[in-house]
Amino acid sequence: MDGRGLARPAALLSALVDLVLPRTCAGCGLPGAALCRACAGLLALPRLAQPRRFPEGFPPTVAAGAYDGPVKPAVIAFKERGRAELARPLGTALALAVAVVTAGVPGRPRPVLLVPVPSSAAALRARGRDHVRELTGRAVAELRAAGLPVAEARLLRRQGRLRDSAGLSAAQRRANLAGTFARSVPRAPGPPGALLVLVDDVVTSGATLTEAAAVLASATQPGDPPVLAAVVAATPRRTGSPTSAGDLRVVRTSVVPRTVQPLGRLSGRGRRD
Repeated sequence: MDGRGLARPAALLSALVDLVLPRTCAGCGLPGAALCRACAGLLALPRLAQPRRFPEGFPPTVAAGAYDGPVKPAVIAFKERGRAELARPLGTALALAVAVVTAGVPGRPRPVLLVPVPSSAAALRARGRDHVRELTGRAVAELRAAGLPVAEARLLRRQGRLRDSAGLSAAQRRANLAGTFARSVPRAPGPPGALLVLVDDVVTSGATLTEAAAVLASATQPGDPPVLAAVVAATPRRTGSPTSAGDLRVVRTSVVPRTVQPLGRLSGRGRRD
């Protein structure tokens, strides 16, 4: 059974709960929408993800918002507490992050393949669903509606066993993840020259994205653009202004300023530095 099949029981349960209990915002707790306008606005402020100890090989990564304040309980509610209805607003936030990081790639427009970071078998059993694939599907729909050539590509799989990463340092997390990702053979080859964008819900130490990006990059050709990454939220490193679509340019393994077209269709109330 794929992630979408696993999501159906969770979605049905969420619908039944809504019939019995009043819905509240997963971020601030106010009654009304699953994610109120104010909390959703915190996920329309894209920024570069900057782990505290920048791991070597960390891919250029954009987050739609900071994993802090009301965003944190909203993501946890979706990921761990079965609030499957949050796939829509969080997937829209992920789409914004994808749009910003791909807009920073110079040269001709390219097709984009979103590669969800696979969860471990234990995590899938515990949650009963693949929450990253749910976010990916919503992001693909949003980006296609905006006219961007985007598709999902399940190019990674998990292998081996992971120990609980709680309490591990950044170096220990990386060591714990070493060798746990492998390339999957896709059912159909992707378009030539496509941008590969890893997608996940949250980045903290950067160890997971670094390990996954290394596996994907091992199959790229010289001159290909680097593997990119986009997440819903990133653990804040320091206080600073959010990064707009016009402030990013990807050059191999770095992101530097450039002027590009704004992405208002996805970002809603955008802001520039």
